[in-house]
Amino acid sequence: MKKSTLLNSAISTLVAQAGHLDEITICDAGLPIPATVDRIDMALVAGTPDLLSCIDALLSELQIEQVIMASELAQISPAMHQAIIDRIATESALTNKTIQIHYLSHDQFKQQTHHSKAIIRSGECTPFANVIFRCGVTF
Repeated sequence: MKKSTLLNSAISTLVAQAGHLDEITICDAGLPIPATVDRIDMALVAGTPDLLSCIDALLSELQIEQVIMASELAQISPAMHQAIIDRIATESALTNKTIQIHYLSHDQFKQQTHHSKAIIRSGECTPFANVIFRCGVTF
């Protein structure tokens, strides 16, 4: 049995196959997912699993160098936005690497998801609670 935090086999495979600059989206229950992008559907019921749990699990094994969010998140769901910012700050401190934060309009964000290696769908129901992680390197 796998010893580390991340137990989901599809997400573990995704992380193992991810390369520098690959993008992985973690989204709420409502974000449209392009048919051309692999979908890892974690949603069980509304709110489960929540976005932050999915972020925590992914960050337990994935090195990132940039986070992309919709600018509407900070305006419409400021508590969620701050929780994500806090996690990114913690991750930056743990890895001793700078993680850039970039904002797009929600429409631009949806277009950017077409470039994702995969989209992990959570059960989150907070408006605009979506992130794109751009993979970094551990060295």
